[in-house]
Amino acid sequence: MTIPVRVAVIGAGYLGRFHALIYAQLTGVDLVAVIDTDLTRAAQIGREAGCGYSADYRTVLDCVDAVSIVVPTSLHLDVARPFLERGIAVLLEKPIAATLEDGHAIVALAEQHGALLQIGHLERFNAGVMALAERITTPRYLEAQRLGTFVERATDVDVVTDLMIHDIDIILALVDSDLTDVRAVGASVLTPHVDIASARLEFANGCVANVVASRVSDKRVRHIRVFQPQAYLALDFAAQTLDIAAPQPQSDPAQRPVITRQRLTPPAVKPLDCEIAAFVAAVRSGDKPLVDGRVGLKALTVALQVRERMAGGRT
Repeated sequence: MTIPVRVAVIGAGYLGRFHALIYAQLTGVDLVAVIDTDLTRAAQIGREAGCGYSADYRTVLDCVDAVSIVVPTSLHLDVARPFLERGIAVLLEKPIAATLEDGHAIVALAEQHGALLQIGHLERFNAGVMALAERITTPRYLEAQRLGTFVERATDVDVVTDLMIHDIDIILALVDSDLTDVRAVGASVLTPHVDIASARLEFANGCVANVVASRVSDKRVRHIRVFQPQAYLALDFAAQTLDIAAPQPQSDPAQRPVITRQRLTPPAVKPLDCEIAAFVAAVRSGDKPLVDGRVGLKALTVALQVRERMAGGRT
């Protein structure tokens, strides 16, 4: 008989609720508790998920194998520390931390104590992203757009660490080369933070990526386009479809190439469900997560570089 993985969710906000409900439905998982400083909220989600609840995460330190930490980014280090020090596996929502100092400290704690650490870049588990990654060879130019309408949630951070960091993480995974230059502009529109931003990432192998993120647009767009020798690939994150255009070789080199087009529609998945299932599987096997602490730290490093470059031209 398989021993259940004992899990707790720290943070019962919008996203924490989904973490709890997903764990509650997973076979081989024992959701021990939902923790939130708002005890009323913790009780509400705990009843919904059929588990215990508390206002103090220290109550579960000695009775869990793994935790999801879904608290404000500025609290990541403080909340993750006691779990990592006990070797407890941690799924930490993105970004890994608010500062590089905190991010390095979190990674160091995980490595020092042999604790599995996964960062919640859930777009990596999008079926379309996985199909795209399998078909990447030598990308030369990438263009990513992540646009959304304004919502009150997550307005305590800028659009770079809220939205753009998803595409930064994916681009860093697709381009096998060192980043050499970052240029960026951004503007505050409805909040004190940057609400719309554009960044240009240049790599040592000559590849260039342009990334745009907005939370003040009139429609929702989630696309990435990749140009590489002999192929153009366009991913729609929401539909989880991948369009590919490529020239077919001709018997007569003087003839104009014929462009063939195809749309791949892999079975759609719920990325957060897949992310959490992968986390639980990694806890069981001890395998390295797809997005471990160092991968999350790399994405944060570039996101903070984008923010730094924006400071000079921010309006």
